[in-house]
This record gives sequence, structure tokens and C-alpha cells, in this order.
Amino acid sequence: MDADPGYRALVVDDEKALAEVVASYLQREHFEVTVRHSGVDALSAARDVDPDVVVLDLGLPGIDGLEVCRQLRTFSDAYVVMLTARDTEVDTIVGLSVGADDYVTKPFSPRELVARIRAMLRRPRVGAPVVTGPFGREAPPRVFGPLSIDPASREVLLDDEPVPLTRTEFDILAALSSRPGVVWSRRQLIDAVWGEPWVGNDHLVDVHVGHVRRKLGDNPGDPRFVLTVRGVGYRMGTGQ
Repeated sequence: MDADPGYRALVVDDEKALAEVVASYLQREHFEVTVRHSGVDALSAARDVDPDVVVLDLGLPGIDGLEVCRQLRTFSDAYVVMLTARDTEVDTIVGLSVGADDYVTKPFSPRELVARIRAMLRRPRVGAPVVTGPFGREAPPRVFGPLSIDPASREVLLDDEPVPLTRTEFDILAALSSRPGVVWSRRQLIDAVWGEPWVGNDHLVDVHVGHVRRKLGDNPGDPRFVLTVRGVGYRMGTGQ
């Protein structure tokens, strides 16, 4: 199935030939594509076109990809796929810590990149159809002590205060909270959140779970909400 013609992509890479190749693959899938080659131009374009997804090179000259992603997160909830020339844990953690949703190591297959983007865009967005429960009624928020997770509005409240999660962070929390007490392996969370076409390091989940815990004020050594099941994965706690 082709992508929705309304999807907008911003491709940012100072390697102009690579940027054009990525853009051409996305255009074949009916994306509206904007290409930029610097961080400054990327931020300006992001404000103008309001992209659904940003393909962002880590090693941009001047304002690098990390700083672009930091600034982007102040005004956009677009999915961000970071392109990195090095497949090291440090690069991955740093890139994801500023709000990137996924990463791809160069050299990469443009076809695989597009498949991963399409999998992300299949996730529900703010304004998606209301989640319903039995008899077609709107599903109520999921409550875990002081934590409330509303899949319909994609809103998370802690002590009645909103928690600013990225889309990926919300999707992980929504998956865990959909089956309280059930242990999810990293692979199961990746299939639920990133989609089955995703390939890469399963520890990507650990980084995002760490962000969720930090934003929920969850002590990793004694968490209330997202519990570690050693050697298996994660499960939702009661919040008590």
C-alpha cells in the first residue's frame, strides 16, 4: 500500500547525492518531499512545511543533527530518523536522547529506510479515530495510581499534570499499559511500536524506556510504573 499522498517528508543531509536518492525513493511512495543540506535551512523548512517525518543526518556542518533535533522537538512532533555514519552505542543513545525515534547507520538501503518510515506512519497520531471499548463506547483512560494514560487523546497525566512524551515514548507506554501485568519482550515492543519490518539493535527499546521513566519521575532502581523483568523485558506496574 502506498503512503498517504498527504504525508510530508523533510530530508536533511549535506551529501547532496544521498539526499536526492532518499528523496526519490520517498517520492515514489507519493510523499511530498523537501530537501535541505544544512541545519539552519532544515529548521526553517520544518517550520514552513510541518513534516510528518524528518530524515536527519547526524553529521551536518555548523548546526549538527543533534542540535537540529533538539530545536525541532520544541515545535514539532514529527517522527525523526537519524542517519549516522557510526554504529556505536554512544551515537545511538545520544541521538535518541534528543528526541529521535529511530536511527539508520550509513551505508543503508533506501528501500529499508522507506519501509521503516512507512511502519512509523502507520501508528495513530493525535486526532486519530477515538479508541473504543465494549459496545462502541469510548475506552476510558488507563489509571495506575497517580498516572493516567488516555489512548484516545494520546494524553498522559501524572498527578493531574501533563507529561510531554514524544510519539514513540507514548506508543511504548500505551503498549505496556494495554496489558497490565503482562511482560513484554524487547522484540514484542519493537513489533508493536516500530512494526515488523524494523531491524536493528533491540536495546533501542531500553533507551526509550529510560526516557519514559525519567519523564514519569520513575526511579530505575525502584520503579512504580515501568518495571524491568530481568532477562525478559518490561511490564506495567500498579503505580503504588
